[in-house]
Amino acid sequence: MRLRLSKFRTAPAVMKTIKPAAMSIITTSVAARWSLIVLLAYRRVGQPSPRVVRLESVTSTQEVARPLPIGSIVVAEHQTAGRGRLDRRWEAPPGTSLLVSFVLRPNPVLSLAAGVAAAHACGGGVRLKWPNDLLVDGLKVGGILVEVTPATAICGVGINLTWAPPGAAKLDQDRDRLLDRLREELDRWAYADLQDVLASWRELSDTLGRRVRVEPAGKVGKFIEGIAQDIGPRGELIVDGTLVSFGSVTHL
Repeated sequence: MRLRLSKFRTAPAVMKTIKPAAMSIITTSVAARWSLIVLLAYRRVGQPSPRVVRLESVTSTQEVARPLPIGSIVVAEHQTAGRGRLDRRWEAPPGTSLLVSFVLRPNPVLSLAAGVAAAHACGGGVRLKWPNDLLVDGLKVGGILVEVTPATAICGVGINLTWAPPGAAKLDQDRDRLLDRLREELDRWAYADLQDVLASWRELSDTLGRRVRVEPAGKVGKFIEGIAQDIGPRGELIVDGTLVSFGSVTHL
């Protein structure tokens, strides 16, 4: 596994403060090594700044990002155990997708905000399926997984670029350029005003106004079917007057 730092995030002067003696105590864990590097760098510069960890193959970018400080970004060429919402597998050949996790401050509507950010980054024609699947012409092109720890929120984004499984879509965009746009949009939307996030999600929605079937999380075989009327104040989907906070949606 190869680790390299983004060229625009860690200054050479900062890295020189990491002496050989310090490096000798770094474990074989990529996440542990990166955490120590960041800690030593912070002691020198005093303030955290966003840093990008680029890896070739990992089990999951979420796993690597989990112990890292706010502002960290983990990008991988390939995931051997990638997953999406509801523990669904995310599989793609190496180098064919944007696979990235951002370490952010917790936000009660981060899942929706990240969907808005990703849709804007991808460009026109990308719509949102509740809560934050990315669609092109009704086919899934990407997804978002938000995991919350006591102090951070790990926002994972996967987008098909040069390959897609049957029944899905791909974007055919340059990965680094898309990543740059996604970083900018997340900086804007992850901490935007709640009403602005909800309004933008509504504008991008491919779910509202449609007949849907929702399987609430933890209730296998039990469905709510009806018209997706709106989203609630914390991003809940309102189906014929019923609020759904978490579950799997099928457009009918």
